[in-house]
Amino acid sequence: MSVVAAVQMASGPNVKANLAEAEKLIETAVQQNAELIVLPENFALMGHSEADKIAQSEKPGEGQIQQFLMDTAKKYDVWIVGGTVPIESDVTGKVFSSCMLYNDKGEMVARYDKIHLFDVVLEASDESYNESETIESGDEVVVVDTPFGKLGLSVCYDLRFPELFRAMADVGMEICVLPSAFTSLTGKAHWESLLRARAIENLCYMIAPDQGGYHINGRETHGDSMIIDPWGVVLNRLPHGTGVVVSDINLEMLRKTRNNFPALQHKRLDCKINYS
Repeated sequence: MSVVAAVQMASGPNVKANLAEAEKLIETAVQQNAELIVLPENFALMGHSEADKIAQSEKPGEGQIQQFLMDTAKKYDVWIVGGTVPIESDVTGKVFSSCMLYNDKGEMVARYDKIHLFDVVLEASDESYNESETIESGDEVVVVDTPFGKLGLSVCYDLRFPELFRAMADVGMEICVLPSAFTSLTGKAHWESLLRARAIENLCYMIAPDQGGYHINGRETHGDSMIIDPWGVVLNRLPHGTGVVVSDINLEMLRKTRNNFPALQHKRLDCKINYS
């Protein structure tokens, strides 16, 4: 049995202020015995525009955001998933949106670059997003062994692509983290449904910290950070406001569920397609 936490924030354009708030919330999670703490997407920066990420981008292993994650993980003796960090890419004017895992010694043990980029128009709320203008898409699925189980890394819009999560499950993923900054509109419509679906179809835990609130750039994010078990049960959630969501996860229960209900072994992709 392990204790995990999802952190909910409403980040702004001031990196130092966001990092101070993140540490405060990490300390709150530690006080509740959390051993693995997951920060939301863009936890260190929700700028006035997407281009602000370029100005704040960091080289791998360098910069104040990565240093904060290293120092904080070591200081509190916990594993931390650093939401997303803007990491320099070879493409001029673009960064990777990198989800970075640090162990309790402050060492980075895994990095996942967001694969699916949020290029959409939301007519109902008069919003449009084009992440591909400033973000370089990743091309690698990441699952890593941890003391808590086999951990898969994903980010926000990835949630809508079940094949990514099945690829992680195919190599043994037991827990999946999904740092997010879901819009208020799409969150109300789809957030919980998609999270529970990914947990159920892959028989895994989902740890989903979300940005939640109003941001200086005019965005409103959904919040409702939650932790979900392999049967699709919401173990804990925070509908509104800044705070932490903490829950136990039980790998013995997960493995028993997978053994008794072996849906992952029943997959059939060898059938012919008859289309006319």
